[in-house]
Formats: sequence, C-alpha cells, structure tokens
Amino acid sequence: MTQHLAAPSTGTSDAAPGHRTGWWQDAVIYQVYPRSFADGNGDGMGDLAGVRDRLPYLKNLGVDAVWLSPFYASPQADAGYDVSDYRAIDPMFGTLLDADALIRDAHDLGLRIIVDLVPNHSSDQHEWFKRALAEGPGSALRERYHFRPGKGTDGELPPNDWESIFGGPAWTRTTDPDGTPGDWYLHLFAPEQPDFNWEHPAVADEFRSILRFWLDMGVDGFRVDVAHGLVKAEGLPDLGAHDQLKLLGNDVMPFFDQDGVHEIYRSWRTILDEYPGDRIAVAEAWTPTVERTANYVRHDEMHQAFNFQYLSTDWDAAELRKVIDVSLDAMRPVGAPTTWVLSNHDVTRHATRFANPPGLGTQIRTAGDREMGLRRARAASLLMLALPGSAYVYQGEELGLPDVTDLPDEARQDPSFFRADGQDGFRDGCRVPIPWTRDGSSYGFGDGGSWLPQPDSWGELSIEAQTGTAGSTLELYRAALAARRVHPGLGAGTAVEWLDAPEGLLAFARPGFVCTVNTTGRPVRIPVRGQVLLSSSPVVTDGAEIELPADTTVWWTV
Repeated sequence: MTQHLAAPSTGTSDAAPGHRTGWWQDAVIYQVYPRSFADGNGDGMGDLAGVRDRLPYLKNLGVDAVWLSPFYASPQADAGYDVSDYRAIDPMFGTLLDADALIRDAHDLGLRIIVDLVPNHSSDQHEWFKRALAEGPGSALRERYHFRPGKGTDGELPPNDWESIFGGPAWTRTTDPDGTPGDWYLHLFAPEQPDFNWEHPAVADEFRSILRFWLDMGVDGFRVDVAHGLVKAEGLPDLGAHDQLKLLGNDVMPFFDQDGVHEIYRSWRTILDEYPGDRIAVAEAWTPTVERTANYVRHDEMHQAFNFQYLSTDWDAAELRKVIDVSLDAMRPVGAPTTWVLSNHDVTRHATRFANPPGLGTQIRTAGDREMGLRRARAASLLMLALPGSAYVYQGEELGLPDVTDLPDEARQDPSFFRADGQDGFRDGCRVPIPWTRDGSSYGFGDGGSWLPQPDSWGELSIEAQTGTAGSTLELYRAALAARRVHPGLGAGTAVEWLDAPEGLLAFARPGFVCTVNTTGRPVRIPVRGQVLLSSSPVVTDGAEIELPADTTVWWTV
C-alpha cells in the first residue's frame, strides 16, 4: 500500500468526469530533461536535487507546470526510457524522498509537476522480463511481453517484418536456459526495451497501480510516452514494406495508433478523475493526421496531446496558417485545448532547425545561419505563445540555445547513433546541459563538469548573462509569459480571426489583441495595428505604418 507523501495540488476538480475546463487548457508547461538541467551533487549528471534548487527560476520565468522526463530506476540504455522499476528513482537522480521534496516545493511555489510514464515497453532488466528469460519457454511471464517463435526451418528468422524505430529488425532472439536458440521478443525501440503485451490483464493492472502510486505522491499528471504504441494489430501481421521509418506519421501502422489504445486511456481517465486538483494525462502520439490525434483527447480519455504536425512545420507563413487552422479545427469538436510545441528532447532545437533550409526534417546535423536561426526562433516563440491553447517550452529554448552539432562521436550517448540504419541518432545535440552562469567548469550546471561537453560560447547564452539584459531571449520569454498571464486575448480559446496580410506574413486577432508575423527574409511595411505590446526584434512605428523587420513577430493591444 502506497503512502501519500505530498498533498495534492490546489485547484478545483472538474464538476463531473469529462468536464472540459481546467488549468491545463491554457497552461505553459516547461520540459525538464533532468540529466541536463542542474546537477545538485557535483557528479556531472543532472538530478532531482538540482531541479528542486532551480524551481524558483522556473516560477520567475512564468510557467505553470514542470514536466520531468524519466527519472525512474533504469540501466539507461535509452536515457531512462528503459524502466526497470516504475516505483523507484534511479540513484543517479536521487531517491523517492528527493522526488517527494521536489513535488512539495513545486506546489508551495504554485507550480504543478507532470512526470513521464513509459507504458509501451520496459527495460530488459525489469523483474518480469528477467524472470521470463530465466524460466524459459512456458513461463507465464512471457505472456506479458510479445514472445514468438521465429520463422524458417529452425526459427532463425524474425516472426514478422517489423523494423525497430532505432534501426534493424524489431525482434531479438533469446537463448533458452539450456543454451539453445529460443523464441524471439518484440522491441519497437532498442533491444533493451521489450514491448509489453497490453492484451494481458496483468499489464493493465500494473499500470493502474503505477498511476495511483504517483498520484498518491502528489504529481499533477503524466506525459505518456509512445501513447500510440501500446496495442498491436491482432496476429502481428507483416507490414510488407522496408524503410518503415519513412512511413511513420503517414499511415496507420500495425504497431502504432491502433484503435484499441483508447480503451486503455478511458480506464486511466476514471482514475485521474478520482483525484482532486485536475490531474491530467498528455499523449505523445505520433499519428498520420491531427484528426487522429484528436481521438486521444476525447472527453473521457486524455486531456492534451502533443501537436507534432505544428512542431515539424517549416518557417513559412502559408504552411503555418494551414497547420494552425487544421489543429484548431481538429480539437474543437472534442473540446480539448490545442497544444503548441517547437522543441523537445528528441528533435533538433528550433533555433537550429530554422537556421537551415526548409524541408530537412526535425533532426539536422548542420549549424546553419546562427543569427537567422535565433531571429526566427524568437519570432516563432512569440507566435506560439499567442495561439489559443497550451504551450510547451523545452529547457533552454528560453535562452535561444542552438543544437550542439559538433559533438565528437566518442561523447555521444544516443542509442540510435550506434545503429547506423536507424534514426539519425543526433538527439544528443539538444540534450547538452544548459548554462546557468558565464563561467565555471560547466557554466553553473554543477561542480563536477558536464556529462556532454558544452560549447565555449555557452557562457554568453547563460541565464546569468541574459538576466536583466534588454533584448535578450530570456527577457523576451519572461515578458511574453507575464503578458500571457494578464492579457484577456492570450491563453485559452479555440479560434483566431485571420486578418489580411501581404504574402509571407501572418496576422490574426484575438480579443483586444493582434499578432503579426513576418516570415520573409526582408522588412515589410504594414499598417499599425494598435499599441506595441511586445516584439521579437526592435520595431519603430512611423505614423500609421510600421516597418516589420525580417523574421519578426509583434504583439499589439487594440
């Protein structure tokens, strides 16, 4: 029986299950990647003590909630997304007492805490999986994963043609206790991450228990990793295609976005609704369309889903307007807030994506035009924060951090980097620990260096260097988040009113507010829309007109 270690967050519960109001409708949620945020014990690795010490910074930044990437017990084959014990903290991050203290301190500051949940797969060091291997064929625990005999004369071929997201086949053959080749097991990611079989009732029971454990600890919600992957098509049919990674996000796959996942999330919603304080679930769901993403946030399922279509849109006015319209239109019928996100721990930071030519995707290996990338990133951030719904900020984007594209191979730790036929494997570039001070061995990250090397330029991008500096990206974010809290035209809502604008520009109105965006590489003269509230680049009004600089967003009060 779990102990309630922290008081639930303050707030008012929904009047009834499925009621669509709450803090999460217009929240700004800050993603902390614990190993790269702050190091509290000087071992070169970020930890929960470091996060706890820096909570006042996040409060002063103006965010509403903090989402923590995985901190569970794990062999760290995939940076903690391979969980061996869902009720324990990995020693590299601290203890359950550290988690309890962090949650309590966050609540005292008025911040909510969202934790990552990884239900699609466990670590191969999870007790269930270790016993399944040790007990051999016939073990009841094998039914909790996907063990299958191989094809071919001696079972030497994988059971089907599915490919791992990290490259190579999605199957690994086991060795039986007597030393002979055995069955194969499914892993859509690394071999160290065997997929759970969600058709087995013990798996569903276990995760309902895990939800309650962390809700009793006081967390305010869960970000659900690979929310689209839990249910596989009956019979695990062949896909009949190679280079399957290229198909992701374009088609419903037999291992992703199966309709059966929604029954799971409806059962989870009943648990969340039992707790006070508007506890939420957020889906990481890669789907072919925004409309299918909306299925995850119907009134009796999750509360939010990441908008990956928006994240992957290039810096182009027509494309941005299209994805904004589609996103708002898709969420409106289910009464869920649209979410907006520009960066996270799995993609190249948007300051670097926008520094490169369009069409290169979300993992980019080149630094590009740093000045242009920062200018566009600042403009994109103001655009995102002006849209109705909830926004996600990835740690360091408020500093305008670029990806570190020149990490030496020997420093890299992304598992997909070592599987040449899989993802690009350059996610380490967005995971380099963030700088807090101008000087020091790790720019204030901690006293013991940094688990990934930081660039020499990091000091001038640090929080210390940018705090109080007029025009800095950090002060731009602080001003934007402060305005968003008080201006009635910012935050919650379901629509924007598009205004006429020249080609390459966006202009939309919300109550008492107008946002104009120039995505072109040249200044454009436009009519003054009101009083300038905030701008991503300096602007000067000239009577009834204003020259909107290249790659600039302006907020107006009207």
